[in-house]
Amino acid sequence: MAVKSVPAPSSPPTLDVPAVSAHAHSRAADFLALTKPRLNFLVVVTALAAYVLGADAAAPLLVMVNTVIGTALVAGGASALNQVWEQQTDALMRRTRMRPLPDRRLLSREAMWFGTALCLVGLVVLWFGTNPLATAVAGLTAASYVLCYTPLKTRTSLSTIVGAVPGALPAVIGWTAATETWSIEAWVLFGIVFMWQMPHFLAIAWMYRDDYARAGIPLLPVLEPDGGSTGRQAVLYTAALIPISFLPTLVGLAGARFLSGAIVLDLVLLWLAIEFGATRTMPSARRLFAAMR
Repeated sequence: MAVKSVPAPSSPPTLDVPAVSAHAHSRAADFLALTKPRLNFLVVVTALAAYVLGADAAAPLLVMVNTVIGTALVAGGASALNQVWEQQTDALMRRTRMRPLPDRRLLSREAMWFGTALCLVGLVVLWFGTNPLATAVAGLTAASYVLCYTPLKTRTSLSTIVGAVPGALPAVIGWTAATETWSIEAWVLFGIVFMWQMPHFLAIAWMYRDDYARAGIPLLPVLEPDGGSTGRQAVLYTAALIPISFLPTLVGLAGARFLSGAIVLDLVLLWLAIEFGATRTMPSARRLFAAMR
């Protein structure tokens, strides 16, 4: 009598939950990367420090929280929109080619809607959570970064000066959120952050000059490869930062301890800028960049 073989029961279908989960996590990480979290952490810290300097002891904690959240959202949204604009040049640079847009992990329209939504939500938070002046400054920050600085990067080396404006305005966001005024103190904070950024930009431009040249971005080290002008400007901007850093004490924002600390830090930064200007080596550029972070 023949014995019929009984087929083994088939295994139940498995759901590819880990793959789906990993994909969702990857997309979330890519959207987060659009906001440039490491860079914008400094933006938020700047706004928070300015808020603390301007706020009195009775200031509601919720206003400070709204200042931080609103600033973070607007800065993150502006960064996303910046990457939409720069995805072609980012694809040509080694340090940026693996960003979500040039690597085609996200679509341009996704990043556009994401960045726009973040900016709008951030402005709403600032409008209802702080005051109209702080909201206007935040809107100016995003607009000048996306509509002025970003398109100028491929046209002129002076784009770094334009880019320092939205880089310094978060200090004004914090101050106006706390005081509802754009007073002399706000201008002092703006001036310090503005001038501090310039040696920082120049050091980055020198470190990645080959990348910028490949992408057709005419920064100073690309236009003048010997680096003489880059080094001189780094020294000049750092030297100009020294008297500006005394202003917080002169206008009553800080005391003698701040002034003493500022003098010491200014001298260290000036020494590093002079070293970079004289040698124009990669290590000296990295030291100046690290000191300015």
